[in-house]
Amino acid sequence: MRQAGRYMPEFRKIRAKHSFLEVCHDPELAAEVTLLPVRAFNMDAAILFSDILVIPEALQVGLRFEDKIGPIIERPLQTPADIQSLPVIDIKKSLAFVEKTIKLLIPRLKVPLIGFCGAPFTIASYMIEGGSSRDLKKTKQWLLKDPESFHRLLQLITDYTLDYMHLQANAGIHAFQVFDSWANVLGHVQFREFSLQYLHRLIQGFKSTKLPIILFCRGSSVFASQMAEIGPAAISVDWNADLATIRTRIPATIALQGNLDPDILYAPRKLLKKEINHLLKSMQGDPGYIFNLGHGIHPDIPMDSVKTLVETVQNFQTTQ
Repeated sequence: MRQAGRYMPEFRKIRAKHSFLEVCHDPELAAEVTLLPVRAFNMDAAILFSDILVIPEALQVGLRFEDKIGPIIERPLQTPADIQSLPVIDIKKSLAFVEKTIKLLIPRLKVPLIGFCGAPFTIASYMIEGGSSRDLKKTKQWLLKDPESFHRLLQLITDYTLDYMHLQANAGIHAFQVFDSWANVLGHVQFREFSLQYLHRLIQGFKSTKLPIILFCRGSSVFASQMAEIGPAAISVDWNADLATIRTRIPATIALQGNLDPDILYAPRKLLKKEINHLLKSMQGDPGYIFNLGHGIHPDIPMDSVKTLVETVQNFQTTQ
């Protein structure tokens, strides 16, 4: 989760010279940043350096990033008419820089490359809120008051997202992860209607590639059983639940990924190792378990903590 190096001094040096979007748009820089943690820590996989908001950017809503604030969309959607006014785009042309990045990476990597995208609900929420929001008030008001136009927006994003997923698959990625970062604001009924059914459409539309799809959403510890119904290859779980308990509700044919609290990486080395080993032991013998954090790594995490984490996991795998 966000493996591509925000906590690494080498990444900060690149960012001192280039904006975040400049790094995303420059295939050589994006490839270099993708490779940084693989070289430093001997990771089991590489995660493509990009951002979930490249589709809204291509839709010309005015995306920019501000330090310590995050993404800002200068022209958020306010009415159904705004959906109609969005330009028609060709994903292959608009996001050609992502394809070039992947093609640069494949011959340089000895481990699998994971591609990713944002889920339709999360992308829609950014386009409506104009950036990050704690409660997604504007988004929830829209979907409750005018569900028809909200579904129209979700379907538009779904269509473009499938094109984007296939672009990455054709370029050579080995697995794919979908991030529904804001699904946790939804109630049970709304989650099924406005998030889950569109995740299902992505899975169905991507089946022809035969590549595994990992689903993650904030709230996955609550929604995991519903997510399992749509048949992903894996579900990535946040840290708000015991992963072994989640496994009792999820078929063994679906892998589980997660779910260490990222804040534990601030802990002293002894406690960090204890927490990692506790999680590993709880999932020991599981037919499909991928160790990971329960959400993104913070940029001020010490490098030594990341090193301890990776070494603890790798030593556990080789000595048990």
